[in-house]
Amino acid sequence: MSRRLALTGVLLLAAGLAVAYRPLTADALPPPTPSAGVLPSLPAPEAPLLPRRVGVATAPVTLRYTFDGGVSKPITDLTGGHELRPLGQNGGLLRLVPQGPGLGLAVAYPDRCTLPKQSDCPRAILEGTRDDSLNPGTRPLSYGASVLMTHDDLSDGANVLQKGYSVGGGSQFKLQVDHRLGHPSCVITGRTGVIYRAEPRLDVADGHWHDLTCTRADGRLTLVADGVARAWVPVPPRLSIANAEPLRVGGKGPAQGNDQYAGEIDNVFLTIGP
Repeated sequence: MSRRLALTGVLLLAAGLAVAYRPLTADALPPPTPSAGVLPSLPAPEAPLLPRRVGVATAPVTLRYTFDGGVSKPITDLTGGHELRPLGQNGGLLRLVPQGPGLGLAVAYPDRCTLPKQSDCPRAILEGTRDDSLNPGTRPLSYGASVLMTHDDLSDGANVLQKGYSVGGGSQFKLQVDHRLGHPSCVITGRTGVIYRAEPRLDVADGHWHDLTCTRADGRLTLVADGVARAWVPVPPRLSIANAEPLRVGGKGPAQGNDQYAGEIDNVFLTIGP
C-alpha cells in the first residue's frame, strides 16, 4: 500500500513539474508596454490640386485619439482609421510622453521658440489627409482635447485643434489657447467670414491638465472647461462649415506663422451629428 502511494506521489509531482515548466507561447506573453519617445517628422507635403466641390458628413461621425499606441504604431483614432502624420520644419519634433501613472501617453510639442527670427523656429504639428466626412455642414458639432500648458508656453497664437481657416472665404472650427492670459476659446466661421468665438476669462496655463470641449448646437457655440460651461455665443443655425482642409492638431500647418502650440495635448475628439 505504501509503495502504491509513493508511486502515485511521484507521478503527481512529475505532472506538477511538467505544468510548472511548460514553456510560454507567444499568445501567453503579456503585451508590450507602448513606448514613449520621439515621433519621426515628415516634411510638409506639397499642396495638392483639390477638386472645387467640397462635401459634408452624411452620417454621424465619432473620432477619438488617445495617443496610447506608442511611437512604433501609426497615430490613428480608436477605430484604427483617420491617421495623423507628424509634420515638422526647422528640426521641430513631437514626442509621446507619459501623462501620469496609468494615464497613458500624450503628445508633447516643441517648446515656445525664443529665437530672434521666427522663420528659424522649430515647428511641428499632427495633420490628417483631406476627409470631407469630417465637415459638419450645419449639423451639431462637438470637438476638443485635454491640454497641459504653463505661462512659458503661451503666445499670441496657440492652436490646439482645427479644420479649415477663418479667412480667405473658407470655413473653420477651432479650439485654441491664445494670448498671454491663457484663455481657451472655441471658434467657428462660415463662408461669410464672420468669426464666432466663445472665450471665458479663465486661465488654463497653470501646469495642470484641463479638459476643453467646444459644442455647436441649438443656435449657440459653447466652451466647456473641466465639465463646466464657461462661455457661449449665438451662432446662426444655417452657418455651414465645409472645407477641403485636413484635421490638424497643434497648429494650422508646419510653416512659419502657424500659431504653433507649446505644451502637451491628449484625448483629441470630434463628434458630428446626428
